Amino acid sequence: MRKLSVIPIAVMVVAALLLAACGGATPTPAPEQPAAEAPQAEQPAAPTPTEEPAAQAEPTEAPAAEEAPAGERVQIRWFVGLGTGGNPEQVEAQNAVVKQFNESQDEIELVLEIVQNDVAYDTLSTQIASGNAPDIVGPVGIRGANSFNGRWLDLEPLVESTGYDLSQFPKEMVDFWRTDEGLVGLPFGVFPALIFYNKALFDEAGLPYPPQEFGADYDGKPWDVNTVAEIAKILTVDANGNDATSPDFDPENIVQFGFEEQWSEPQRFATMFGAGSVVDENGNAQIPEQWREAFRWYYDAVWNQHFIPNDKYRGSDLLAAGNPFDSGNVAMAHTHLWYTCCLTGVGEDWDIAVVPAYNGKYTAALHADVFRILNTTEHPEEAFKVLTYLIGEAAPQLLEVYGAMPARTDLQDDFFARLDEKYPQGVNWQVAVDSLAYPDVPSHEQDMPNFLKAQDRFGAFWSALNTTPDLDVDAEVDKLQSDLQTIFQEQGN
Repeated sequence: MRKLSVIPIAVMVVAALLLAACGGATPTPAPEQPAAEAPQAEQPAAPTPTEEPAAQAEPTEAPAAEEAPAGERVQIRWFVGLGTGGNPEQVEAQNAVVKQFNESQDEIELVLEIVQNDVAYDTLSTQIASGNAPDIVGPVGIRGANSFNGRWLDLEPLVESTGYDLSQFPKEMVDFWRTDEGLVGLPFGVFPALIFYNKALFDEAGLPYPPQEFGADYDGKPWDVNTVAEIAKILTVDANGNDATSPDFDPENIVQFGFEEQWSEPQRFATMFGAGSVVDENGNAQIPEQWREAFRWYYDAVWNQHFIPNDKYRGSDLLAAGNPFDSGNVAMAHTHLWYTCCLTGVGEDWDIAVVPAYNGKYTAALHADVFRILNTTEHPEEAFKVLTYLIGEAAPQLLEVYGAMPARTDLQDDFFARLDEKYPQGVNWQVAVDSLAYPDVPSHEQDMPNFLKAQDRFGAFWSALNTTPDLDVDAEVDKLQSDLQTIFQEQGN
C-alpha cells in the first residue's frame, strides 16, 4: 500500500499551477474507467474522471453521531481524488465553494482534502482502515466507487427526514443511484451516450440525417442497429470512391468510415443492445445474450462489412491518430456527451442524434458523477447538509469546472448555452436531455468480483475483436465467460 498522500490545499494549488505551466499529464482515454482496451495506437484523452477500482470493501454500520461541544462547529471532511477535481481551476472553484459554505453558517466547518488521483484509492483505504475516514467523497462515478462498495451511506432516510425534494431531478436519474445498499447518491453530473454525426458526409452521400427524437423512424425504417449498419456501409468509402455495398470496394484502402465506437470498451458498446450484468444472482459469470449479439454485430462490422475501423486504421493519420470522429473521416460515432471536449478538427458541421434501438428498445449508456457519504461518518445529518449544498447552491460553479451536464433540469440551459458559445452551429442539445430517460440499469460500469483482473480480461477480449481477423466470436465469448468465472472465484479463495 502506498504512503498516505493528502495534500494541503495551499501546496496543492501551487503544485497544480506549476504542473499547468509545464504542460501537465495527459489523462487516460475513455471516461470513468481504467484502460480496458489495448489499442495499437494511443488515443486522445476524454475529460472525465480517472478512477481505479479495487477489491470490494466489507460493509460497516455508521456509528452513532457524537454531539459537538456547545459553540463548536461540527467538522465535515470532503475527500476529492477518486474522480476529477485536481486541475488548477477545479481546485480554485472547490476552495471557493468551501469558503462560501463556511461563511454562510456557524454550525459546520467544511474541510476540503484533495488527493492525487493515482494514490487516491490507497489514501482513502488507509484513512478508513485507521478510523480516520472523511465524511463525503466526490465527485466520483460508479467505477471509482466500486472500490468501496459496502462503505456508502443509504441517503433515503435523510431524504425523508429532511423533506429533500427529489422532483428537481428526472426520476430515472434518481433511480439510477438506487442499489442493494440503498440510495447511495443524488444526481449531479451526467454524460449520456449519443450518436455524433458528420452532416457533410451525410449530405455527400445523399442520406437523411439520423433521428433526433426517440421513437422516430429513419427514412421510413426503424432507427435501430440494423438501419445503422445499412447506412454505415453506404457511408464507408474506399480510395476509388466505392462504398462498402459495392462489389469493387477495397477494404485495404478505406478513406472514410460509416461508424465508430469512439473511446470505448466492450461493456459500454454492448449496452447499446440493452443493459445487462456479467454477474448472475449467484455471483457466477455470465454474458447476457443481447451482449453476445452485440459482439457478433461489432466484429462483423469491423472485419466483414468494414464500416467500423479496426485498430490499424483507428491509429492512423487518416483517423487523427486515435480520435476518429474528429478526423472528419467518420460519419457516425457512438460515445458520450463528454466528447464535446475533443472536437477540434472536424469543424462545425456536426450534430448529435439518439442512439439506435435493439429489438425495439433504446439504451443510452450513462456516465455519471455524484458525491457520496461514507457510512462511517459520525455526523450524517451535517454531512447530508453539505452534500445537498454541493449539488444545490454550489452546483453551478462545480459543474462548470468539472465539465459535466447538470442532472438538475433548472441548470441545464446555462450549461448548453456555454456549449453553444463553443459550438455555434446550432447543436440539438435536447437529444442529450431526452437521452437521460434511457439509462442503462444495471450500469455497464457495475462492480465485478476481482474487478481489476476481470476488467483486464475484458480489455484483452476487446483488443482481440479490434485486431484479429477470422476469430470465432462465439468461442471467444464463451472463453471470456469461462475466464471471468475463474477470476471471480479467485477473489473468493
